[in-house]
This record gives sequence, C-alpha cells and structure tokens, in this order.
Amino acid sequence: MPADVVTMDKIVSLCKRRGLIFPASEIYGGIANTYDYGHYGVLLKQNVVDAWWRAMVHDRDDIVALDSAIIQHPRTWEASGHLAGFTDPLVDCRACKLRFRADHLDVASCGRKPSKRPGEDAACDLTEARDFNLMFETTIGPVRDGGSTAYLRPETAQGIFLNFRNVLQVARRKPPFGIAQVGKSFRNEITPGNFIFRTLEFEQMEMEFFVPPAEAERWYAYWLDARMEWYRSLGLRPDHLRLRAHDPDELSHYSSGTSDVEYLFPIGWSELEGIANRGNFDLTQHARVSGEKLEYFDQATGERYVPHVIEPAAGVGRSVLAFLCDAYDEDELGGEKRTVLRLHPRLAPVKVAVLPLLRKDGQPELAREVRAALMAAAIPSEYDESGAIGRRYRRQDEIGTPYAVTIDHQSLEDRTVTLRDRDTLAQVRVAIDDLAGELVRRLAAPWRSPKLD
Repeated sequence: MPADVVTMDKIVSLCKRRGLIFPASEIYGGIANTYDYGHYGVLLKQNVVDAWWRAMVHDRDDIVALDSAIIQHPRTWEASGHLAGFTDPLVDCRACKLRFRADHLDVASCGRKPSKRPGEDAACDLTEARDFNLMFETTIGPVRDGGSTAYLRPETAQGIFLNFRNVLQVARRKPPFGIAQVGKSFRNEITPGNFIFRTLEFEQMEMEFFVPPAEAERWYAYWLDARMEWYRSLGLRPDHLRLRAHDPDELSHYSSGTSDVEYLFPIGWSELEGIANRGNFDLTQHARVSGEKLEYFDQATGERYVPHVIEPAAGVGRSVLAFLCDAYDEDELGGEKRTVLRLHPRLAPVKVAVLPLLRKDGQPELAREVRAALMAAAIPSEYDESGAIGRRYRRQDEIGTPYAVTIDHQSLEDRTVTLRDRDTLAQVRVAIDDLAGELVRRLAAPWRSPKLD
C-alpha cells in the first residue's frame, strides 16, 4: 500500500481552491478558528449528516429524532455540571498578549519566537494559571443583569435529557430506546486549531440510548461495534481507525466506560467520536434540580427505575475532515499530477458531471437534456461547459465526483455518451436512455477505497 501523500496544508488548500471550506470573516482578517462551508462543503457535510440519520433513525425502529433549542434554561447547566466544572486552565503572556492553555504549553508556540514554547524565551512573562469557563455567555432581553444571563449550549446532549419524559410519553417508547439529534454547539476554546478539527462553533451528531441498568454494559459494547462499522461502511480505511478505551484517570466521574473512535489524521491519532456509558447521572441530576421525576415505570413488572444512558457523540466537522483526509490522493495522468478525492459515492457532493465536449454543434443542448434526465431520476449532477475537457475532469476529480458523462459528436449521431470512472479512469459508451439506470446501479454498488489496493 503506497504511503499517504495527504497533509493538513494540502487539505486546507484544496478546500479553499474548490470552494468546500473558507475561513470565516476573511475580508476582515478572519476570526479564531471559525469557518464557512461553501457549496461543495455544504453538500458533503449534508451527505455525512444524512448517512448518520439513516443509520441512527431511518434504518431502525428504536430511535427517534429531536431538535432541541440552542439556548436552554440556565439551570440546565447547573444540573449538568457545566456551570461549575466546564473549565480549562489558562495563562496569559504579558509580553506577546497571547493566551495559552496551561496544560498545553508543551505543544504551543511562543507569540514572538514560534520556534520556542511559551515561557522559554527570556522576554516571556506568563501569568499564574486560572480557570476559564468554556461556555459562551449571552443575555436574554435588553437589560444585562444577573437574572437574564443564559448560555449557548456546549453540547446537544442536555437538550435530549430535558426531553426524555416528553419522548417517553408522546413517542410511546420504553427502554431500550434512543433519542438522536444533530445541531450546533459552542465552546470558547482557548487554543483552537488544526483547521476544522477544533472550532468555536461546531455541529454534533449525538444520540442518547436509554437502557435498563442491567443491560448497560451489553449496549455499550453494541454501540462500540456499530459506530466503528459506520465509519468503515463509508470508506474510511480500517488501518486508519482504532477504538481506544479511556484510562481510569481519563473517565468522567459519572462514566463507567468511555471509548474514542480515533482516526489517523495528518496531525496524528485524534478523537473522531466518543462513546460513553454515562450511567443515570444526567437524568438523576435534572430530576434533583428541577424537582420533576425522570424515570421509567414498567407496567408489566411493576419496576420503576432511572434508565442508564449510552451516548455515541460525533462531530460533523471532524467526520468531514476525516473523510477528506482519507479520500485525498495524488497520481500522474498524461505526465501531469492529478489531485483526486476518492470519496465514497454516497458522500460525494456531486455524483455525476455532465460535460459537452464542445460549446457548439448542438452538444450543449443535448448535454442539458441529459442533465434534465438525471435530475428527474434524483441523481445529484452538475453541468459544466467552461474550459478544456481535461481541465473540467480535474475540477470534478478534486471535488470527488465519481462519474463524468461526456457528450461529443458521436452522441449527436447515435445518442450514446462516454461514462468516465473517477477512480479507474475507465471510459465506456452508454446509451442516453440507459444512462440513469446504469448510474443508479453503480452508485448503489458496494464500494472499496482504491487506496487499499
């Protein structure tokens, strides 16, 4: 297997060049690790989210969907422990005016001498470490006073716990069952970095699976396997994935077991998703602080209990980054280097590019007809007539389009087109009338990353 050619710099450059992801507020110089998704980035991200919804909700009978509010009652964060304990230690440098995490000084760079660590240069003047709460504070109403303080949620999970009783009653569910949610969360990170791996605002895909206490360990093991398989099924190479169990000193006080799905990014092995056995901590805490019962009563057995919770929690941005890194490849074609994203067809922003060879002789008109037929078949496609055909192929390769359809002089004569495969570069003639069916068949076929060969 050839060595990976991907670097984070190459991913950042490709994403900006092809309109997947841009630095936010760029005309004003940007803002610390905040990014905007362009057209292709939006489509890629949505495909990742759709694949998650399909695995969590559409292909199951025991999980329901939720979309809870970003701003919840402030006591939510008192009960969850975020208000008191969701902090990082930080130090300020009086010389360069930068702020650093006190426990990450060994990997940070000095503001004046990037080759040194903060505190190593004689000019450095670091303050004592102090705790820094990671929640973004805001105000409800026009007057800024203590009674109107609220917070942007640092995780989507708590909104699920607050709705446990509603779902239990309205959705007529009983344990084991899950509540799934995708939504934005916000963390005032002291040292964000590494492109979209760690950002101030980020989208989470979280599911809380409520189970009888005696079944918690079994379901924890089940979700470990299920989440690893999800990433593999979407093309991530198995040798770039691993499951790492947390050491006892890493565990949250309420967790009896937590494991991270880790991916081998260009920056090294890093967390892609966490799966935690949270016990009954969250429901118990919210019941205590709110005064409301958050429990399940089994009418068949007469048993009353607070369910335990298994939580698979993934980041959309990190998943997108992992799929981009795993798909990135370079080869040589016609004596020139080709950059290609070998994305799983299910994730590709565009499935098919429709390309007239020339912008005359009726080829654009026939190409528009072909595109209309693909749209009618609900196949995401794109029409492109700008530039030489080779350059158009390269553009599509760089955004991960698995197939390209070329309309040429022969197409006008016999109504066939050339169908090009992104990965193998094989080209075959297909009748226009058969094209949609052939593409549907190919897009639904099992797929394996060519980087495994």
